[in-house]
Amino acid sequence: MPPTGPLSEWIARYRDHLASERGLSKQTVAAYLSDLRQFETGLRDRSGSVGPPFGAPEMRLHLARLRRDGLKEASLARKQAALRMFARFLHGEGALPSDPSDLVESGHVRRKLPVVLSPSAVRRLLSAGQTVTAEGLRDRALLELLYSSGLRVSEAVALRWRDIDPEARTVTCFGKGGKERVVPVGRQALTWLEAHLRRSRAGTARPADPVFAGRAGRPLTRFRAWQVVKEASRASGIEATPHRFRHSFATHLLAGGADLRAIQEMLGHARVTTTEIYTHVETSRLRGVYDAAHPRAKR
Repeated sequence: MPPTGPLSEWIARYRDHLASERGLSKQTVAAYLSDLRQFETGLRDRSGSVGPPFGAPEMRLHLARLRRDGLKEASLARKQAALRMFARFLHGEGALPSDPSDLVESGHVRRKLPVVLSPSAVRRLLSAGQTVTAEGLRDRALLELLYSSGLRVSEAVALRWRDIDPEARTVTCFGKGGKERVVPVGRQALTWLEAHLRRSRAGTARPADPVFAGRAGRPLTRFRAWQVVKEASRASGIEATPHRFRHSFATHLLAGGADLRAIQEMLGHARVTTTEIYTHVETSRLRGVYDAAHPRAKR
């Protein structure tokens, strides 16, 4: 006999599956669960059903109503993905007699190409702030690390001094889903980190101390790190965000001949298809150079 129970119980089981077996981040799990509870509410309101089975018609009707309500394509695609994955899970657990996910169109959103800074713009940004004070030195080290390693801002502010290996020129961080990865760091970033260490703690920081700390000694918040980037933007006149440093890191590596798989590993992308967006960025950049320089580029 297939397992029975209300849909809310299956959603709770699916939450445990996502967290333990899929290794997704808490934010992604929360978003998927919210999408499924929305589907559960709609199913109950329309048919009075409180549990499986349901099929492709119910899934398509739910998604069609969301589209009519004006939901943006990116949000709709995520809800489609959440519902299809949940249906596969239910079928695998015996709660659905067949897998309806293949009968529901998968959502594909045309991704915008990320905005990338030129190497000269990065240099201007990095050198825009003052490095006279301990706080200014810390901020410069943070900016250098973001560009040198491609870390997400949440990964950077979570670093402890034990995570940095100056001899190997690497930094160990924990990305989405708590996955550990080791990323190379450039010599210039290491130089600024060492200067920051000497100035902030007179070189006596303990391994467990945060690399980027506020005055109370606690790690900088993501919001404060964003402010650091915005302050550099205002000082240099170049619009930037922490993620724009990450995009620039990947694109400049690709332009320099780095292998796409290596960039994927450094960025911590689960799929190489996510990293492939940077090949489109580089192609777009090269097309711009060609159009501006080649005498036969224009009609």
